Amino acid sequence: MKIARLTFNPFQENTYVLWDETGEAAVVDAGNYTPKETEALRGFIEERGLRPVLAVNTHGHVDHMLGVERVKELYGVPFALHPDDGFLIESAAVHGAMYGFRVEAVPTVERSLADGDEVVFGNTRLRVIHTPGHTPGHVCLYLPQEKVLLTGDTLFRESIGRTDLPGGDYGWIMKSIIDRILPLGEEVTIYPGHGGESTLGHEMLYNPFITEVMEGDVRPE
Repeated sequence: MKIARLTFNPFQENTYVLWDETGEAAVVDAGNYTPKETEALRGFIEERGLRPVLAVNTHGHVDHMLGVERVKELYGVPFALHPDDGFLIESAAVHGAMYGFRVEAVPTVERSLADGDEVVFGNTRLRVIHTPGHTPGHVCLYLPQEKVLLTGDTLFRESIGRTDLPGGDYGWIMKSIIDRILPLGEEVTIYPGHGGESTLGHEMLYNPFITEVMEGDVRPE
């Protein structure tokens, strides 16, 4: 599988294009906001001759879904999201206005994601891992064969997603990280929703939120 990161909108959100040797692709967390950003995404896909078959989101926050409707219109693809984050998509216009975003169209969710499901394009099968905490329906996408994990806003390089927004919970996010993500192994490369890549091995050593829990200084109640 090949993966490309395009960073969009004022929140510097990472939109990922995933594809394999078949040319089929998935767009993850389409955050393109302006026409220029949408054209950058379209141009990237067109230049490589890719055929998107799915728009999928790790979670429903507005900065991660600003471009989903454009992707659906351009490529005629379904949108996949965990149902516990449906309320965030439905209220995207209100939440967007709070941050200065104008959400003109709210995408319809055609596919519900659940823990253990697979996101499939071409010969690639990504495993859905439910990781609540940043939002109730947050998921990560894992490709075991290549040790690649898209963590959305659950886990960043040396940080974690905020938990003070509607539906957020610090105990949940830390349990998700400790119980569901770290057991995947130190060699796994993570691709977060903001910022650069890392590995789980690096995070076990240098992420202060993880180390304070693992060392017993804080318990994720």
